[in-house]
Amino acid sequence: MSPSPGPRLVVVGASLAGLRAAEAARDAGHTGPVTLVGAEAHLPYDRPPLSKAFLDGPEAPDVRFRTEEHLRDELGVDLVLGEPATGLDADAREVVVGDRRIGYDALVVATGARARTLPGDLAGVHTLRTLDDAQAVRAALDAGARTVVVGAGFIGSEVASGARRRGLPATIVEALPVPLVRAVGEQMGAALSRLHETNGTDLRCGVGVDGLEGDGRVTGVRLADGTVLPADLVVAGIGATPDTGWLEGSGVGLDNGILADETLRTDLPGVYAAGDVVNWVNPLFSELPTGGRMRIEHWTSAAEQGARAARNALDPAAARPYETVPYFWSDWYGSRIQFVGVPRADEIRVVSGSPEDGRFVALYRTGDRLTGALTLERRADVMKYRVRIGRRTSWTDALAFAEERNAAAVAAR
Repeated sequence: MSPSPGPRLVVVGASLAGLRAAEAARDAGHTGPVTLVGAEAHLPYDRPPLSKAFLDGPEAPDVRFRTEEHLRDELGVDLVLGEPATGLDADAREVVVGDRRIGYDALVVATGARARTLPGDLAGVHTLRTLDDAQAVRAALDAGARTVVVGAGFIGSEVASGARRRGLPATIVEALPVPLVRAVGEQMGAALSRLHETNGTDLRCGVGVDGLEGDGRVTGVRLADGTVLPADLVVAGIGATPDTGWLEGSGVGLDNGILADETLRTDLPGVYAAGDVVNWVNPLFSELPTGGRMRIEHWTSAAEQGARAARNALDPAAARPYETVPYFWSDWYGSRIQFVGVPRADEIRVVSGSPEDGRFVALYRTGDRLTGALTLERRADVMKYRVRIGRRTSWTDALAFAEERNAAAVAAR
């Protein structure tokens, strides 16, 4: 009798998290079947460059993580690409993909999030979430498009930056009076928005979009105050929603993503979730008002969650919690913005540099604990604070550490 091939692992979502899940399974010694299902025809690729180097460079970079030969031949992954999962039959332990049913013993859902779109169907109006989106936006910029970005979030700001670095006109429209309030807080959102002004981007806050103008192709953006902004390219940077529609009726808990515990396990047997789609309990922040429950759309977390979810799904008796200090970065006009921790805070204090000088460190306090840090052009600082957040450093000790770093910097001059 031949030995059992091992449990069947199915990963839905050919994303960073999905790829890391497949790789981690093999690294852990899993010899059973691994199937990777992806809605896009593309192999798994890196998303952050799509709004950064992909738009700025003389040539678009290859953003694929792995070749098809590596995935199929070396990792032994069955690739099912170009068609999304449409349902989950938890009783039969099957994923529905079109007219096909794929059985699983362990399932990792890593379907990510979908970009919110603007109403209408005019050419020249895009989101920036997929490789196809990035190729369309880059082509428009190559053609010298007048660019209007709706939403002053990080991706939209990177698009405006890419346009300005080419010498093209760019306008950002933001409905809120201050950008990035939910991402970094009102005070720091205002501080970062200075980068737009100093680099020639027209930032218009506190005004909504009333509609788009054009006949087949966009020619302008009509604002709620009656202003019409001429545009050849409109990019919607108005956030994303977790891609969970295909799971309706499956029995899995849904609330701003797939609900999961600290091990990334859902309430369905054998089903785990990872990446932008999972709303899990982060033990590191369990004492905060949210109880540590969070859904984050960050590269680092997606990679780590994918690997942990696969290992936990294949060996649930040895499942380990996934705990992290969230981290993200964004590049605007040649400046690097980095954030670690969580943005909701009782106090935000600039402890080094100043927003006016374009270089600073700001710390975030919740209760008596350091829970976040934002840096602009201070790349050597941010990871030191990430370590301290992970150690649950007190606010007093965090301020003392900041003073030590400032003193050392002065002495080194």
